[in-house]
Amino acid sequence: MLLLLDIGNTHTHGALASSSRLLGAANWPTTAWRDGRMPGLIARQFPARKITGVALCSVVPSATAIAMRESKRLWGLNAFQLTHKTVRGIGVDYPSPRTIGPDRLANALAVRHEFGAPAVVVDFGTAVTFDVVNLRGDYAGGIIAPGLAVMTNYLHEKTALLPQIEIREVGAVIGKTTEQAMLIGAVHGYRGLIRELIQKLKRELNCRRLPVVATGGYAALMAKKLPEIRSVDPLLTLKGLRLAWEINSNSKLRIPNPK
Repeated sequence: MLLLLDIGNTHTHGALASSSRLLGAANWPTTAWRDGRMPGLIARQFPARKITGVALCSVVPSATAIAMRESKRLWGLNAFQLTHKTVRGIGVDYPSPRTIGPDRLANALAVRHEFGAPAVVVDFGTAVTFDVVNLRGDYAGGIIAPGLAVMTNYLHEKTALLPQIEIREVGAVIGKTTEQAMLIGAVHGYRGLIRELIQKLKRELNCRRLPVVATGGYAALMAKKLPEIRSVDPLLTLKGLRLAWEINSNSKLRIPNPK
């Protein structure tokens, strides 16, 4: 079994992969790499599973080093690390490839595989990121905005009277409580931001129909009332990572045609 690890700033997303599908996806706190809990968390999630390969993408260098070391110690494996140097199956049209988050490359590879080109991924993580695959099928860059939780937590931390809130759907447009007003700004406001940016991307890419796929923690919530988003796939990054590993493991393998 292939162990997939997407190491983010807040959470590490993991799954096992067979030759055809992902199995047993889980989320763990990324701090578990530093405090030594991660090997136990992985073992409890995937008991009695023989791990024969490890692939990771990471935006946390300190956790990357620990994960690479633990892969060797626990399973005797040199983990495959997705970077701008190891990505295959998609071109990179970007002036400073080393600055691209590996998770964004995984997203681009997965959406290129599933939907062809051009296409866009909106990832609702700690930040809200847009990853763009252009008409040639290359990763072309994207957009970064503060995440929903980052924005609302910042308001709570930097003001005396604004509470910490849990992001959820809100029907009202005029808030009758402080919490409701914050939810309207977060949920309705971010939907407006996403809709406007998708329209601008359509004009920039010169295409009327642009497949947009959402992933990340708030993807399902935000996509509910955004018809511009064609699909929600919480495992998209891990799927892209598995595809990157497969292409690197087989020099003759090429990215399949979109389904």
